[in-house]
Amino acid sequence: MRLPSSFALLVAGLAQTQAQYLINELSFGHSGRLSPEGSQSIPNFSLQGRPNIPELLSNKVILTPVAPGNQRGAVWADKSLQNQNWIADVDFRANGPERGGGNLNIWLVRDGAHIIGSDSVYTAGRFEGLALVIDQHSGSGGMLRGFLNDGTTDYKNQPNVDGLAFGHCSFSYRNLGRPTQIKLRHTETKFSVEVGGRPCFESTKISIPSGYNLGITAASAENPDSFEIFKLAVLTGENSHEYANTYNAQQQGSNNNQGSNAQPKRPRLNTGRSGQVQVEDPYDNVIPDQEADKIESSKAQFADLHNRIQSVNHHLSTIFRSIAQNQGVDEQRHAEMSAMIGELKGVLWRLEKLDVFEQRMRDIETEMRSMRQEVAGRLKESETAIKYHVNDKHETLSDHVRTHAKSGHAKLIWVVIGSQCLLLGAFVYYKRRKATPKKYL
Repeated sequence: MRLPSSFALLVAGLAQTQAQYLINELSFGHSGRLSPEGSQSIPNFSLQGRPNIPELLSNKVILTPVAPGNQRGAVWADKSLQNQNWIADVDFRANGPERGGGNLNIWLVRDGAHIIGSDSVYTAGRFEGLALVIDQHSGSGGMLRGFLNDGTTDYKNQPNVDGLAFGHCSFSYRNLGRPTQIKLRHTETKFSVEVGGRPCFESTKISIPSGYNLGITAASAENPDSFEIFKLAVLTGENSHEYANTYNAQQQGSNNNQGSNAQPKRPRLNTGRSGQVQVEDPYDNVIPDQEADKIESSKAQFADLHNRIQSVNHHLSTIFRSIAQNQGVDEQRHAEMSAMIGELKGVLWRLEKLDVFEQRMRDIETEMRSMRQEVAGRLKESETAIKYHVNDKHETLSDHVRTHAKSGHAKLIWVVIGSQCLLLGAFVYYKRRKATPKKYL
C-alpha cells in the first residue's frame, strides 16, 4: 500500500520529534506566554533580585531595567536537571545607552538559587557547576566565556576571574532589536555552545553531572543595560531514562486503547554473560504483506493502515536512533581529526618559522662578512696612519733632542768644572790662612 508523499513526510517529522522532547518543568516561554493570565510568577521557576524583583511580562522577564543602574535579577528553576543528554536554548535581548554596561550569566550549578542567588560570576563565592558569562569583556563589542568550578575555587576573592575561563567567542548582542539565541548542548562525550546558530566553542573533556539547577542572572552597571529573557527551553534525547519511562508509559496507554492488535515490542536492554549490555532489535518481525482483496471492511483497512503506519514510525525511530549514535561517533572522530589537523598546523607553522629563522641566519652571515671586511679595511687604514704619524713624530723628536742636547751638555760640563775650580781655590785659601802664624798683643 502506497502512502502519499505529504503523509510520509508527516510521519517522518513525527518520528524525528520523538528523538527529542521538551522538559516542561525546566522550560518557559516556548509557548508564547511565560505565565498564565493573572499570575505574577513563572510556573516551576522562582524570581530573585536586588534591590527589586525582576519585572515579569506576558512574553518576557526583565532581569535588569533600563533605569536605575546597579540592579541584579535572577530566575532559577525549582527542579534540577536529571539528564545527561540535553539541549538548552536561551533567547535574550540587551538594550542600553552607548556606553552601557552589565553582564548576563547562564548557570548550571548545584543548589543555584541559594548559593548563587542573583550574583554574577564576579561576585559568586564557591559554586559547583558551569557558568556562561556574556558581557563586553576588555572593551569588545561582546563576548561569551565559559567558567567551571568544582566547589574549591572562591571566585569572589579571585584577583583575576577572567583568567579562569576555559572557552570564549566574540559576538555582538547589544541594541540589535531582536533576541539572540544561546544554545548549550551536552552529551556523554561532548559539551558545546552555539551563538545565533554558529559554533562558539566545544570540548570533549567536560562532563557535567546530573542534579544541577538551571538559572539565569543579570547585573547592570551605573550606566545600565537592560537584559530581557524571552525563552528558556530544555530538551533531552530519547537515550535518557526519563524519556524511556515516559515513552514506554505513553506506548502502554496507546496499546491499551488500541486493543490486542499485533505491535512490535519496545526496545529493552539485556545483560549477557559477559556483563556487557546488549540491545535487542524488536523490529525484525515486520508486518507481513497482505493482498488488497482480503481486506473487505473499512475497519480492517483502517486497522491495517494504522498498524503499518506505526511500524513505519518504529522503524524510523530506530533509524534516527542509529543515526544519533553514529553522529556521536562521527563527532568524536571529527574532534580527533580536528585535533590532529591542529597539531599538523602547529608543526607546519613551526616549519615556516624555521624557514624564516634560516633566512635570518643567512642575512646575519652576510652582514657579518661585510662587517668583517669593513673592520679589516678600517684596521689597515688605521695601522697605516699610525705608522705615518709615528715615523714623522719620531724624526722630529730626534732632531729636536739632537739640537738641544748638544748645547745643554757643554754648559753642564762647564758648570761642573767651574764649581770644582771654585772649591779648589777655596780649599787653597783655607790652607794658607791656617798656616799663617798667629799674632798676640
